[in-house]
Amino acid sequence: MTLDPHHAVYVGSFDPPTLGHLDIVERGALIYSKITVGIGINPDKRPLFSPEERQQMLQGLLAAFPNVEVKCFQGLAVNFVQECGGGVMLRGLRTLTDVEAEFTMSLANRTLASDIETVFLMASEKYTHISSSLIKQIAQLGGDVAEEKLKDFVPKQVVGPLVEKFASRT
Repeated sequence: MTLDPHHAVYVGSFDPPTLGHLDIVERGALIYSKITVGIGINPDKRPLFSPEERQQMLQGLLAAFPNVEVKCFQGLAVNFVQECGGGVMLRGLRTLTDVEAEFTMSLANRTLASDIETVFLMASEKYTHISSSLIKQIAQLGGDVAEEKLKDFVPKQVVGPLVEKFASRT
């Protein structure tokens, strides 16, 4: 199968989808003719949101982009990129720590699938501090102000479901 160099695949757990994730997808959608957002399903992890919930949220958040699709997958990311027909694995970088980890991962992916190029987009400055673990801490421990503060980290459509997840656990 010939892979399309104008089709980028952006993989992650997206648990929950953040403003940083959306920034990378929106900017990537301006560069590539097609973007596939791949929600990785790791059976060894216990995500906050089910794959279906994450897919539904991302589809709603990205509906304005006709060249973006959202799918779930299991297994290696490079295999998913190949199955989608993408020639590019799109990755976002926030910090120097990300650079080191992503560099190592890209070398491994290059060995596994030499026909896929990895392209990195630097996170916009206002999103470099955002991580899923930070968001979960704010949602869980933020008390009455959590809902208001979460708007700085996740799209407003994600705030309610995020707060509800932690409310239902108490």
